[in-house]
Amino acid sequence: MTAPANSIRHSFELAAGRCEDLTPLVYDRLFREHPETRAMFRSEASELVRGSMLALAIDAMLDFAGDRSGHYRMIECEVQSHDAFGTPRELFGKFFGVIADTMREVLGNDWSPEIDAAWRKLLDDIDRLVATTQAQIEA
Repeated sequence: MTAPANSIRHSFELAAGRCEDLTPLVYDRLFREHPETRAMFRSEASELVRGSMLALAIDAMLDFAGDRSGHYRMIECEVQSHDAFGTPRELFGKFFGVIADTMREVLGNDWSPEIDAAWRKLLDDIDRLVATTQAQIEA
């Protein structure tokens, strides 16, 4: 059996077969690992906001790991908007790592070395994109 062309997309496809909604898993982990983030979400309609944020982040990650057709630019835009909200810069990038850790937990034994390598590369690439965007904001 050959490895899928896009291990990030493949990992989300596997997760979709095991988990109807990643949102509560991702945000439970985020709030557990970074309790200060809980106060950043308003209580009204927060489930909708969280779901929307996660969907946009996943769409951007899939594009960034794939064709780079432009959806990944949302990451650059969100660096700026989260900066305006007062979100600590180092915390912004950690959200993507929380998604990766949640995916690893959902996939369990199917988290292969190929998937792990693809996620490590994606997270490194996102970190570089965030750092470049922050440098441009400060310039």
